[in-house]
This record gives sequence, structure tokens and C-alpha cells, in this order.
Amino acid sequence: MLSIVQQDHRTVRSDLKLLNPVQQWFEEFCHQYLPKYGWSDSQLYRLNLALAEGFTNAVRHAHHALPPETTIEIQVSLWTDRLEVRIWDYGKPFNPDVITEPEPGTLQVGGYGWFLLRRLADKVVYERDSDGRNCLLIVKYCLEEQQN
Repeated sequence: MLSIVQQDHRTVRSDLKLLNPVQQWFEEFCHQYLPKYGWSDSQLYRLNLALAEGFTNAVRHAHHALPPETTIEIQVSLWTDRLEVRIWDYGKPFNPDVITEPEPGTLQVGGYGWFLLRRLADKVVYERDSDGRNCLLIVKYCLEEQQN
């Protein structure tokens, strides 16, 4: 049976200036635990980029009308076969299914972040919790054959 190997979390204010400290915390976690389970540097890079995109979306979109003191909670869970990142925010819920994927060779305003997240991760789930928070779940499997 698969189990959580390591877990950590951070709660930060809704401020883009905190993106670098959030990424540094995440990189430290990844460098400390993921190599023991066969993760590559390119996988770590993709995960860090996905975290940055999720955090940035929470600040810019979910919390755009909320005070900067509004918190964003980030949880990282390392399983034996995958890494899960959960980002909770207090913004209004949205439906990611209505975001149209950008057409190759065309420009559009918005939608690239969600598109990028789905390309970087093996699984992306957005849902509203019963406590009124939104949760973005980003999952990356360690081994390529475990994707999907």
C-alpha cells in the first residue's frame, strides 16, 4: 500500500513578492527528499514551475479583490510514487472547463496559465472545499509509465 513519505506546508500572505520564498521552500523540500526516490532535475523544475503558476494564479486572480493579508496555504505531500501540491485560496470559485485552450499560432488574453499547468503536471484538479476555500491539486508521478 502506498503511503505518504514526507509532508510539509506553508501559509503565506497573498503577495507576489512571496513567490521567491515559496519557491525556495519548495526547492529545499524537493532537494532533500525527492532524489532518494529517483526524481530527475527536469521533473523538479517542472514541479517548481507548476507551483509558481498555481501560486501566481491564486494571488492575481482568486485574491485580486481581497486584502493582501488574505492567506494562501500550500501543502506538499511526497508519496512513494508521486508528489502532490495543494494550493488553497479564498477567492470566488471558477470553472476551469470554460477556459479555452489557446490555439497554436494565435494570441489571446488569459488562459495560458491553466494551459501550462496541465502540461507541466500529470494531473490537475480544481475544486471548492466545504470550508469555502478553493483547492488546486497538482500531481506529478515519479516514473513516466505511471502518468495519466
